Amino acid sequence: MAHTLFLIITGIIIFDYLAERLLDYLNSTRWSNRLPAELKGIYEEQKYEKSQEYERVTTRFSTLTSTFSLALMLTMLLAGGFAWIDGLVRQVTEHSILMPLLFFGILGFAADLLATPFSVYSTFVIEERFGFNKTTSKTFTLDKLKGWLLALIIGGGLLALIVWIYESAGEWFWLIAWAAIGTFTVFMTMFYSNLIVPLFNKQTPLEEGELRSAIEEFSKKTGFRLKNIYVMDGSKRSTRANAYFTGLGSKKRIVLFDTLIKDHTVPELVAVLAHEVGHYRKKHTTTGAILSLVQTGVMLFVLGIFIGNPVLSEALGAEKAGFHMGLLAFGLLYSPLSTLLGLIMNAVSRAHEYAADRFAAINSDPGALADALKKLSVNHLSNLRPHPAYVFFYYSHPPLLKRLAALEKVKPVKE
Repeated sequence: MAHTLFLIITGIIIFDYLAERLLDYLNSTRWSNRLPAELKGIYEEQKYEKSQEYERVTTRFSTLTSTFSLALMLTMLLAGGFAWIDGLVRQVTEHSILMPLLFFGILGFAADLLATPFSVYSTFVIEERFGFNKTTSKTFTLDKLKGWLLALIIGGGLLALIVWIYESAGEWFWLIAWAAIGTFTVFMTMFYSNLIVPLFNKQTPLEEGELRSAIEEFSKKTGFRLKNIYVMDGSKRSTRANAYFTGLGSKKRIVLFDTLIKDHTVPELVAVLAHEVGHYRKKHTTTGAILSLVQTGVMLFVLGIFIGNPVLSEALGAEKAGFHMGLLAFGLLYSPLSTLLGLIMNAVSRAHEYAADRFAAINSDPGALADALKKLSVNHLSNLRPHPAYVFFYYSHPPLLKRLAALEKVKPVKE
């Protein structure tokens, strides 16, 4: 049975890799050296050529990193690398909680170190070449160190809690673990911008002026109380622009990147903000949190059924059963179901984006929103003609042309 599971795990990993390459190939069939007719008025010829080159470069780089990851994973499986690390950990401790912490700590740290050269190349070569990068070597290094610290504190703390629940709760493990993770998720939804974001970026209240006045007027018009409007120094790392809505209740806030403010007019910024408000008014944030919680519950329920089976550990070559080895094997076996649930989440997310666009178009200026979406796409060198299969598997937002077509059907509220 263990050998069969080993073959299934290996097959899943190889299949995932081949599926990704197939989707990349399908997407590449939509590339063009000439500006397509449907993109005229959005892209200029030279900018479009640059976007296509960016797409080619990033796709090749993605293939390289994925191939490296595949080779590394197959080596670990075939050479018994995971079992070797398990044996190494057991020489240090056999404590039921310390073993998983040390095991995943070693794996995570080693994986991050191996991925760092690729991250450096992506940031300081590819992103620099196409005019996106603003990250300094100091910022990159500090981000890396802070990321490790957060992984140690938050990731390690959650893992220790889950193992403790498993050891203590018996058959109710999945339910109690689900409640614990749900509580943590709600907490982070409310306080992420207050606790985590400040470690990496500065957030300052939007100052008085034309933009704030326009936003306040929009808020009054729609009956949406919005006091927490912040500007984040996204230009510290990249020229890319963004905005997001976070928090619940009195902790809700909208964050605008300084790059977004720099590149857009006041009507466009109000339209973008209206889109984010639309997510809140349509309860997309709540719906997304509930769906994510359901997805976690399904995973924990299935995990609770299988985690105690020593065959999971044996499939990775371990001589002794352990929660950490079983969890790793389960994670690899769960991948197909995770992918399926991810496809559902993406489909829901795309529907939410259409709904938020519609809310913004009705309550602000649909033309301004369309102009903002065009600017964002062009400034990000986005591929505006993705293959439908690629969109289905990877896109959480609808392609620009479909969003623009949907906006044309919306009529704003008459004053």
